[in-house]
Amino acid sequence: MQTETKINSLKNQWVSFIHDLQNQICKGLETEDSKAVFISDKWERSGGGGGDTRVIVNGNIFEKGGVNTSVVYGDVTDQMRKQLKIEGHKWFACGLSLVIHPLNPYVPTVHGNWRYFELYDVNGNLTDRWFGGGTDLTPYYLFEEDAKHFHQTIKEAMDPFGTDLYFKYKKDCDEYFSNTHRNNEMRGIGGVFYDHLRPTDEKDAEKLFQFQQANATTFLKAYIPIVNRRKTISYGEREIKWQEIRRGRYVEFNLIQDRGTIFGLKTNGRTESILMSLPPRARWAYNYQPEAGSEEEKLLQLCMHPRDWV
Repeated sequence: MQTETKINSLKNQWVSFIHDLQNQICKGLETEDSKAVFISDKWERSGGGGGDTRVIVNGNIFEKGGVNTSVVYGDVTDQMRKQLKIEGHKWFACGLSLVIHPLNPYVPTVHGNWRYFELYDVNGNLTDRWFGGGTDLTPYYLFEEDAKHFHQTIKEAMDPFGTDLYFKYKKDCDEYFSNTHRNNEMRGIGGVFYDHLRPTDEKDAEKLFQFQQANATTFLKAYIPIVNRRKTISYGEREIKWQEIRRGRYVEFNLIQDRGTIFGLKTNGRTESILMSLPPRARWAYNYQPEAGSEEEKLLQLCMHPRDWV
């Protein structure tokens, strides 16, 4: 009974944490934008649970973005067993997911997700649980100091839990956030990505919870300074076109390969909230090749050949 109480307590603490985190991140982004505010759209899932989708649009800096929380649960279906490779009778998932698409092409798009998942048997006993998450940066023009700042900030958050973790999860991120149908072209300059971090006992579960907290709460510290440095750079049609082409790559990844998107759609998730991650504008130019030696080509080459930033 004591172990079950601890497990329930951890789950409840995580639910409380992501709701507080949602408030903190939205407030920080609103302050930076100084014009637009997040609109809250609370929803219920017919199969169990619900969420709070918060969207910001047409701001001084942020053209479109969302910071979403969800606490959902339900029966494990045959489709889930087949496509998501999970076994059990019931499931529970709770997390925060965000995507921010700035207006200025010199300000990068950013993504973050921190989640917790549980599986139960027919008697309601917990049979499996894990944490997952990460954050990554998608610039349209490369500023090395920005890349170094983003990665270094993440590394500093992870180092107290193991100095090897950043390097492992940075590599996993480079591999995951790539369009395999485009010769593994990355959608940006990466960050960190991890999944299925299973605790071995309650002490380990508490440590993983703290690890998640450290990563999630460092988001604003990693991103806002970059926004500040780039938000006033002037731009024109050339930069907008390139931004839209790269946004097209972002759409391709999210719709074709992203496991979070697939999970949401396969579990009868809320489509509007799931597809919040898509940009308001994108384009697909046939066989587009940036000019040799240009800043656009520099970015594309980096997406094909990831670098170490710290």
